[in-house]
Amino acid sequence: MRYFCNILISSIVLLSSLDSAKAVTSPQKAYIEKYSVLAVQEMYRSGIPASITLAQGMLESGNGLSELALKGNNHFGIKCHNNWKGDRIYHDDDRKGECFRKYSDVELSYRDHSDFLRYRDRYKFLFDLEITDYQGWAHGLKKAGYATDPSYPKKLIRIIEEYQLYEYDAKPYDYVRPVRAEDRPSRKHDRKNQDDVIPHKPPQSPSQIEQSRPVTHAQKEYFHFPVSREMYSQNGVPFIYSVEGETYKSIAQTYGLFYKEILKINDLEYDAPLRPGTVVYLQAKKKKAAKGIDMHFIDDDETLRDIAQRYGVRLSSIYKINRLSPEYVARTGDCIRLRK
Repeated sequence: MRYFCNILISSIVLLSSLDSAKAVTSPQKAYIEKYSVLAVQEMYRSGIPASITLAQGMLESGNGLSELALKGNNHFGIKCHNNWKGDRIYHDDDRKGECFRKYSDVELSYRDHSDFLRYRDRYKFLFDLEITDYQGWAHGLKKAGYATDPSYPKKLIRIIEEYQLYEYDAKPYDYVRPVRAEDRPSRKHDRKNQDDVIPHKPPQSPSQIEQSRPVTHAQKEYFHFPVSREMYSQNGVPFIYSVEGETYKSIAQTYGLFYKEILKINDLEYDAPLRPGTVVYLQAKKKKAAKGIDMHFIDDDETLRDIAQRYGVRLSSIYKINRLSPEYVARTGDCIRLRK
């Protein structure tokens, strides 16, 4: 009887150990253990909650075991779109044999996912949420059209809460800073000190960075501009909003500029009709956008000049950064880089 009890106890202990090992090595926990640092790193770089990135990666890649993840390192199901020039992998999705992006490593997939959300206008409102508001992010992604599945937010929230992924949204910078030599990225352009690659805190939301700010009285005097009219700045460049009856020529005269000078500043070759409320820059725009605005995805009917005016960047610099010719025709969905 004692012998039988010992066998029974041993069996129970063994089964318990196997269950414990199975729990530790489940696909979900293995995925979290492997990619949590990368998700937190992207949170500090882009401002997307690590919990959201991890939950989306787990859901959309089948915990890293889907065909796209295994063969293409694509953890977020991002398709090729118009401007993708990298490797491709073909997979049946909404239609048979659709084109998906193929990455050399998972880190690039995570980075591309972050940029996909941060630099498209329809997702920008999400970055005004608290970084700990994973529920707001989950519902906001659905509202912005990220997924057609009506239960998509509930699925993300369930994963986040079941595996306590919200804890990663509160991880300090030191969680991602120490990187072993053998774990450092091997690509040439990433061979930098880790402190140079990862910001010490998540960036401001794109809407905050883009927000025009009134120019102070002291700044007006420094720029030698009239102090009576409200003036604003974008990317550190002063501008005004035109009013009814104004032309570029009349504005140039008011602010002591040559007529051709104000046209050049605003990337115009001739005096186009000036509608009330149009942004008119009064000084040369910058060669790159403000820090935290690295790129822009073109919306319907947008031109490169529209983008240049929106971000206070010279049109010539946009051509140069993106290696575009003057014959380039803007297409919806194209990615335009605003910083080197």
